Amino acid sequence: MVRFKGNRKACYHNRRGIELQVGQYCIVEADRGRDLGRVTYVGPGKPEWWSAAQDQGVLQAAGAADLARMHENRGDEWGFYDICREKIQARNLKMQLVSVERQFDHKKITFYFTAEKRVDFRQLVRDLAAVFRTRIELRQIGVRDEARLKGGMGICGREFCCSSFLQDFVPVTLKMAKV
Repeated sequence: MVRFKGNRKACYHNRRGIELQVGQYCIVEADRGRDLGRVTYVGPGKPEWWSAAQDQGVLQAAGAADLARMHENRGDEWGFYDICREKIQARNLKMQLVSVERQFDHKKITFYFTAEKRVDFRQLVRDLAAVFRTRIELRQIGVRDEARLKGGMGICGREFCCSSFLQDFVPVTLKMAKV
């Protein structure tokens, strides 16, 4: 299992037999292209993990140059965030930018945002594509997804459940909220 920025987790096959240990960084072939993440589990795992993994796999252990590129990407993301926020304000869109993630191979930039209602951001995507000259993806997320991306501490004093161990969000019913 590999964890990426924003607490995204996914399982990958290690068909090449690369020696990996928990805590080590590796490069994987994801559905979005090549990405770099930290190994969080090595072993047989649960059958449902592997059915979700499909044919994606670990390509190699990350080297010093790969880690430098990851840090460069993280630094660039702050600038991307500011540019996108300016474009959102210029277009007067009712959305709040939450996070930015640049894919390791620089082929795509994903912007995560929250909004009360549906937002028509097609022109914003064109504006951003013209600035960054790469594929742009905007993803609307909910407040629990935002908490997962940002992380933090709950009232119990521990890390948010949604960013540490919860995989799926079950809807909260009115009856649950009353208890």
